[in-house]
Amino acid sequence: MTQATTPAEKAAEAFQRLHGRAPDGVWSAPGRVNLIGEHTDYNDGYVLPFALPHRIAVAASPRADGVMTVSTMGDDGGLQEADPVVVADLVPGTVKGWAAYPGGVAWALREQGIAVTGGADLVIAGDVPAGAGLSSSHALECAVALALLGLAGVDAERADIARWVQRSENDFVGAPTGILDQTASLCCIEAHALFYDVRSGKPEQVAFDAAASGLEVLVIDTRASHALVDGGYGARRAGCERAAGILGVPALRDVDIAELDQTLVRLPEELRPLVRHVVTENDRVLRTVELLRNSRLADVGPLLSGSHASLRDDYRVSCLELDVAVDSAMAAGALGARMVGGGFGGSAIALVPVERHDEVERSVLAGFASRSLTRPRLFTAVPSAGAGRDR
Repeated sequence: MTQATTPAEKAAEAFQRLHGRAPDGVWSAPGRVNLIGEHTDYNDGYVLPFALPHRIAVAASPRADGVMTVSTMGDDGGLQEADPVVVADLVPGTVKGWAAYPGGVAWALREQGIAVTGGADLVIAGDVPAGAGLSSSHALECAVALALLGLAGVDAERADIARWVQRSENDFVGAPTGILDQTASLCCIEAHALFYDVRSGKPEQVAFDAAASGLEVLVIDTRASHALVDGGYGARRAGCERAAGILGVPALRDVDIAELDQTLVRLPEELRPLVRHVVTENDRVLRTVELLRNSRLADVGPLLSGSHASLRDDYRVSCLELDVAVDSAMAAGALGARMVGGGFGGSAIALVPVERHDEVERSVLAGFASRSLTRPRLFTAVPSAGAGRDR
């Protein structure tokens, strides 16, 4: 027997080993990198993610007793089994830890009237780095959603699945995330970035081939683990909602950048930086998309760096490791760099000429070492396919 190498193969093999039979199917979903457009999704704004080749796979078979079992494969190949749950009994707060993510998806689908109460056996395997700001939790949730929908014989619209997954994250897990990560994992396609208007739900696949321009998107996983269930993310989201209420607009997306200065003076001082970031970040997304449409990827660099400065200084969600990653990459010739994800740790990206890859990597590693920081993980991100059924 050949050795399993992909997450889908590993999940299927582990399912066979644990349950003594082959799964009925295997579904997987990717992590994502957001090229630009951070903390804009829950402000009805614009985002520009692409899917990573790294995936979370779920091997699954139905049960008839109403119970859902979930096991996940560790890096050592061992399986960690969560306590079985009765799907009909799931309510927020009943499942803790990592098992809350698949439990929340089953709950959200059940709440939609989808027939998942018969139960299922799920075995999970993947290679999306956890805690790296690359959306490993949403990849897991999207893969579980597709698996449970597949077992139920339900063919749902991807936009609907994204909303159900968001509800599971918000209301069951307790993380007040927006719609960006689920939509990226479900809807991205190979060799493209997804320009997504959160308010209208309108997607546009924008060609994104860095290699053709002699460039690459280098991901720097700082290994400074982040968590969005704490208060930092939620506090900023609440601040944005408060600011929109004071301004009398549905969301901060409605603030015109041409009137930003006049708008800011109407707000309490503590809310002004949040609004300034969201409004200018939406503008950076629109400008980036226009450059990509005109095959001017190299010119995107300053917009990436501007995004990081805004996230660092106005939104205040960066940290030492992210700043060292960005500054070290820029010092070695990156065209632009910024933190990605919710912040407080996780990953940064750098737009790098291919011929400067080694120099940038050495600079980043040296920057971390000089500050006695944990050695980061670096890899080149290639826009990849979104979620789907593997077998």
